[in-house]
Amino acid sequence: MDEQQSLWSFMMQQSGKLLEQTFQHIGLTFISLFLSILIGVPLGVWISDKQKYSGLILGFAGILQTIPSIALLGFMIPLLGIGENPAIVALMLYAFLPIIRNTYTGLTGVNSSVIDAAKGMGMSASQILLKVKLPLAMPVILAGIRTATVINVGVATLAAYIGAGGLGEFIFGGIALNNTNMILAGAIPAALLAILFDFLLSKVQKLNVKKARTATWAVSVLLIVFSSFYLLPQAYGSKMLAGFTPEFMGRSDGYLGLKDKYDLRVRTVVISDAVMYKAAYESKLDVISGYSTDGRLKAYDLVVLQDDKTIFPPYYAAPIVRLEILQKFPEIGPVLNLLSGIINDSIMTELNYRVDYLKQSPEKVAKDFLIDKKLYKEPRNGNKGVIRMGSKIFGEQYILIQMYTMLMQANTDLKVETKTGLGGTKICFDALTNNQIDLYPEYTGTGLLVILKTPAKIVERIISNKDSVFNYVQQEFSRRYQIKWLRPIGFNNAYALMMRRKQAEDLKIQTISQLKMYIDKD
Repeated sequence: MDEQQSLWSFMMQQSGKLLEQTFQHIGLTFISLFLSILIGVPLGVWISDKQKYSGLILGFAGILQTIPSIALLGFMIPLLGIGENPAIVALMLYAFLPIIRNTYTGLTGVNSSVIDAAKGMGMSASQILLKVKLPLAMPVILAGIRTATVINVGVATLAAYIGAGGLGEFIFGGIALNNTNMILAGAIPAALLAILFDFLLSKVQKLNVKKARTATWAVSVLLIVFSSFYLLPQAYGSKMLAGFTPEFMGRSDGYLGLKDKYDLRVRTVVISDAVMYKAAYESKLDVISGYSTDGRLKAYDLVVLQDDKTIFPPYYAAPIVRLEILQKFPEIGPVLNLLSGIINDSIMTELNYRVDYLKQSPEKVAKDFLIDKKLYKEPRNGNKGVIRMGSKIFGEQYILIQMYTMLMQANTDLKVETKTGLGGTKICFDALTNNQIDLYPEYTGTGLLVILKTPAKIVERIISNKDSVFNYVQQEFSRRYQIKWLRPIGFNNAYALMMRRKQAEDLKIQTISQLKMYIDKD
């Protein structure tokens, strides 16, 4: 009961944002569905008449559905940028297959004797289509629209990754923050929307032919009305647009802290860090959340704003390992600590630049670095045991895991299995505590605030001292989770607010406080 009350309390607290995202989600779903019907139904009609092309068209629509949805969204970005446009086009393409296929199936399934009778009555081809074939095929066509609607409600959650809004903002923020209430606040409304729309369309689908004609007009009107939900005005006070990751939006050392300590109120979109740097460079975003050692700072000529009120704690990277594994294979600790103290901020930024912008493989970048530091050796190919290494889903973690893999294989008789790209903090940490991986690189600030959820009084006391933060998380992880923090690698990949260098210079913005003053005047 407490968990239910906690969830309900969270949803009430976030009711304004939840309602806004629900409207966005409905709008995205139905704009794309409406466009898909406008294109898909005529295509289905055409291939029902020109059946030699049916295999080609249906095959193409089928291929579109086999493309992973997040990849399809990614393909749209170079063409349409970020925001709702690429999301709408991607969702439209996903809805094509059930709509085209069911239109084709419904029309070709009309009894030929009925068509012959219509011809005998002197009906033209267009009259037969509109007055005979389409009404008889309508239940099958509506079944396709029903399927496409449910697909779009689900896939639309991914639109949050490219700044298009919707209920995915809560879901991905909750995953990143290990916040079950936040996940459920997005997932439950999305599921209810799918159930509701599927139920309503199932009722329309069961109507007889005469009533179905009226219902078809009603469905058309509803499509237009629901599509307009995305265009509802939103209360924004600033012309500047900020793009923040789902994790940053919900963290006390993220947007929550910016609102609390700086009283920063800026128009925001939730976006994946995979695309936000380029979006800032292309002037589609004015401010972004980022990481101080990210190579894309250099690639896109961005500048970090000074955190003059200190909401961002130290984020020193270090491998965290289950104590059980260290006891079983004690040689792991000294090997992982070989990287300690040899990678500073500028070195990590350069390594990230090579991966993020020059598109070199993390394996090559890692190997080149170890060779340069005279740490690289050929692997032993031993079989004493297996170590499972995980990583989050960005380039820096891939580089570190490749380094640790090479060091482990060269200096021990252990084999290494890597599970990279595990998403955000919650997924990686859950994998570690559930014995699905043995270690992964983590950051002291993330351990302090996201995993330990350290009380504010303690955070205020230790936040300005990197050693105090490290000692605290090391002690608490060992006590609570039986997980050991090994020695820090040496670089501080702290959260930061960033702007285009030229824009920041033109507006004379160097600190977050100056950004806040500019927004208040805007």
